[in-house]
Amino acid sequence: MSNIPDTATHSRRFTGWQLAFFILLAVVISVGVTGVVVYRTLFPSAFTPVELSEREQARLDTKLNSLPGGGNRLEPEPYRESAANREISFTEKELNSLLANSPEMAQRFAINLSDNLASAKLLVSVPPDFPFLGGNTIAINAGLELAYENSRPIVVLQGVSVWGVPIPNAWLGGLKNVDLVQEFGGTQGFWRAFADGVESIQVEEGELHISLKD
Repeated sequence: MSNIPDTATHSRRFTGWQLAFFILLAVVISVGVTGVVVYRTLFPSAFTPVELSEREQARLDTKLNSLPGGGNRLEPEPYRESAANREISFTEKELNSLLANSPEMAQRFAINLSDNLASAKLLVSVPPDFPFLGGNTIAINAGLELAYENSRPIVVLQGVSVWGVPIPNAWLGGLKNVDLVQEFGGTQGFWRAFADGVESIQVEEGELHISLKD
């Protein structure tokens, strides 16, 4: 039987105090990382404004100039209508870049476009005198289904969440998953006028297309 000591085993042996220290260190690191993640989720920092490339900006300027009243200069001209002016099309990046024209809005509001869904994230500053959360910023998310079927637009509130926690439907006035055009478009008012003026709506990944009626 060999009397040679097992140096490898001895080199990995820790005293009780050392083991306790490493356990405490692991707990502190874990709590610290978790705290940072939770804080950034509950109190997010401002969004980074979207910037377009020169080519993307030129394409957006062309779209804006083609809209009635578009362009940076106001020039006298005879009134005219064309079918092309009733076609409105923007990409998600273009919409967010338009928000960037207002620095305050660009840092607090962001739009996402996916198939039949327009989503928005809004950062809201809590008043300093508000209990517990005063002086912090909270994130609010909302989703709106947008489509066009059976010769009418469809607008359905998918939901609203605060800090990623969905708000109960009762707190939203029972409007979650309700087609707002169908619910409120039967009488004169905003939703009736909106539906009567829209020829089609199409939202797909990163793009929004709207056609208006004559």
